[in-house]
Amino acid sequence: TMRKLFAFKALVLALVFAAVTSFSTEARLLRFGPRVGVAVNKLHLNEDILDGDNRAGFTAGLQLDIVAPLGIGADLSVMYVRRSSEFMADNQDLGIIHRDYIDIPLNFKYRLGLPVVDKFISPYLFTGPDFAFLTSDDGDGSAFNSKKVDISWNFGVGVELIRHLQVSATYGIGLSKAIETFDLSDKVRGIEGKNRYWTITAAWLF
Repeated sequence: TMRKLFAFKALVLALVFAAVTSFSTEARLLRFGPRVGVAVNKLHLNEDILDGDNRAGFTAGLQLDIVAPLGIGADLSVMYVRRSSEFMADNQDLGIIHRDYIDIPLNFKYRLGLPVVDKFISPYLFTGPDFAFLTSDDGDGSAFNSKKVDISWNFGVGVELIRHLQVSATYGIGLSKAIETFDLSDKVRGIEGKNRYWTITAAWLF
């Protein structure tokens, strides 16, 4: 009886292990790898008196990718990102500020399965929250104050090639203010800005 019970448990464990292994292999349940890209940032300001112009920065880090059945999945990244903004007021250049963040986007994905070519090219859509934590900025001593935490929401489209390379374009809309002005002239004091950005990245997943 004990031998039969032990054999039954061993069989169940073997079947579970085989199922998990098969699912992980076929569905590529969990993958990770490096991710790099370019971030183009524009501050959306609550007053037209001050303008925050588009400036290119960069981003790099690691991505964890989770794939579930029916084309549903998610990815979680930990990225270093530099967001740059040039400020103008009354045609006067107020300078460029570089802000560095540890950026943690969490995206929910839907893969558009394509017959025949899915193993070679697989497009997908994604959306989700983004949490950025300020590590440094070169605006110290200026009239601009960067907030320590910036929360955004991402929308994007991407394509996976040869089941390893993911190339994506993201548009992020700031939900919280990223910067505010102080100690300027009365008409531009207290202006708040939220990040709006495009990010183009490539990730190689193992």
